[in-house]
Amino acid sequence: MADVHLTRTQAEALIQPEISREIIKDIPEQSAALKLMRRLPNMSTKTRVMPVLSQTPMAGFVNGDTGLKPTSTAAWEKKNIVAEEIAVIVPIPEAVLDDSQYDIFGEIRPLIAQAFGQVIDGAIFFNVNKPETWPTGIVTDAVAKLKKTVLGTGVDIAADVDALMALIEAQGLDVNGFAGDVSVKSKLRGLRDNTNALLFQPSLTAGTPSTLYGQPLEFIKNGSWDATKALMIGGDWSQAVYAIRQDLTYKILDQAVITDATGKVLLNLAQQDAVALRVVMRLGWQIANPIRPLSGKDDANRYPFAVLEPAAPSVP
Repeated sequence: MADVHLTRTQAEALIQPEISREIIKDIPEQSAALKLMRRLPNMSTKTRVMPVLSQTPMAGFVNGDTGLKPTSTAAWEKKNIVAEEIAVIVPIPEAVLDDSQYDIFGEIRPLIAQAFGQVIDGAIFFNVNKPETWPTGIVTDAVAKLKKTVLGTGVDIAADVDALMALIEAQGLDVNGFAGDVSVKSKLRGLRDNTNALLFQPSLTAGTPSTLYGQPLEFIKNGSWDATKALMIGGDWSQAVYAIRQDLTYKILDQAVITDATGKVLLNLAQQDAVALRVVMRLGWQIANPIRPLSGKDDANRYPFAVLEPAAPSVP
């Protein structure tokens, strides 16, 4: 009797190890957060403990030849990086596979990477559907810690960005990157410094980011950016770290039943002559934000990022 559906054995040959490696590489390219953040070695377990300096030693002068030397100490706090799962299932009718004359998985790959990037950036920047074990989103936390300025406060957006950078520099950090909404691009074009040099350099080559004040500027194009809450963020991205729990896996399902959260059957793969590509990834991130000389341990508002907020709409 002829097969009535694509079997697992027949379908597994469609997904080669190279495709898996390519999607792993594509996901950071589709996420502005992962592009800018510092990547740590892959996690071997679900949770990694990251020690962060919370108290620094204090030195002092010795009073005379026989004076007592001051004593001090240092302390570290534990911050956890917890890998949480992101997943998608893409059903594909067997008839489509049979009739296709192009690389279906090649077409799906960038769409999967874009979907993963949207989920990651939404959670990291704006708290959107973030797991409880992940830290508060960067925009949300920066605003709560008063690290923000409003568009239009200065004479132009360059002055506003300068004020944003000053909030970071006052804590003893340097801004080494920006992320923002695509609408900011038009506001930055043509800005020049006192020597008539352009402050904003748009990207002219694939893989090369735009720059602002000489630092990389990533525009979020995956649909995750909320321009009503922030136009741009800037900060010290070495303070934001992420790690991948290296078990991004692919599986062709051909006998499964796909349901919604209520248990309603959406698709019976075997009965409806379909297969499904299941993609799973696990990663975690954290903000280091250690104590610094210009930002003491009692400063509850120290934070390595600041936000440029949109101007409030005018009241008629």
